[in-house]
Amino acid sequence: MPRGKRKSTYPPAKTSTRRAPPPGSDASLERPNLAKINLEAAAGRAGFTVGDRVRIEALGLYSGEVAVIERLSGGVIPSALVRTEGGGTRQVRTIDLEPIKPEPRPAEVKRESPPTD
Repeated sequence: MPRGKRKSTYPPAKTSTRRAPPPGSDASLERPNLAKINLEAAAGRAGFTVGDRVRIEALGLYSGEVAVIERLSGGVIPSALVRTEGGGTRQVRTIDLEPIKPEPRPAEVKRESPPTD
């Protein structure tokens, strides 16, 4: 009678004997590309309206640039669609926007009419 195939055995993996490093040790460093979630972003920043001039404080695209709010959207994390002075648009969390005080308008120069004699 023919015998069945023998079951092949494999050596144990070298990684199976390693234990995970305890949290907080030097061996368990955070990844450099690990996203950090700002839980305060859900509260947002109040007081913005469409047309306000703001500065983008967030890192990344258009960081530090002056922009105008084109659209506000509520939700779990309030955000705004802004257009920069250079013409680019970006969706930004409202917590990452800093309001810019409106520039004072120059006082109108009153023209005095020449004295009539």
